[in-house]
Amino acid sequence: MGRYLGPKCRQCRREGVKLFLKGDRCNTAKCVVEKRKTVPGMHGAFAIRSRLSQYGIRLREKQKAKRIYGLLERQFRRYFERAKKTAGNTGFTLLTFLESRLDSVVYTLGFGHSRQLSRQMVSHGHIVVNGQKITIPSFHVKEGDTISLVVSDLGSEQERAIRDSVKKKKDLPQWVSIIPEKLEAKVVRNPLQKDLPSNINTQYIIEYYSR
Repeated sequence: MGRYLGPKCRQCRREGVKLFLKGDRCNTAKCVVEKRKTVPGMHGAFAIRSRLSQYGIRLREKQKAKRIYGLLERQFRRYFERAKKTAGNTGFTLLTFLESRLDSVVYTLGFGHSRQLSRQMVSHGHIVVNGQKITIPSFHVKEGDTISLVVSDLGSEQERAIRDSVKKKKDLPQWVSIIPEKLEAKVVRNPLQKDLPSNINTQYIIEYYSR
């Protein structure tokens, strides 16, 4: 199955939580999840999430994480298998891999208002790592890397919007630092547990793939 191309809000409704697939819009009154709390589909109004089986709960958690990062099943599974083979806590390692993707970092820095837009910015060559243009969204950043935005490729209105977004960013994790004026950031260290998202139950994901 290919990448989902339908309405993003439908994915949030399916999981019953905000996945922030539309960035800041998800924090406004326009958020569909706030207006329509039912599961999408003709029988959505009668669906009750609390009746999910133990398998269903774990499946939904895996699906939620996949949708947050915009990955296909084979891509997500590959990250899990890699994390499982790495020494240390599998769940922590999995989230570290996902958060260290270049498109995730671009989103974290505020260069893109959503992960999808951030992925496009990388694919279209707007992002430079250590002086080299990188067009692979899954590129893994590491401690010491410098990430910058190529403003010459942007229109003045888009550049202004990005600068405003970066200035308003208040929840920047401590493993990255940014110089807003230069639209340049640096990976100062590897992520710690406190730097990773707390809305993903990685134990459920581990149990799903270990069944």
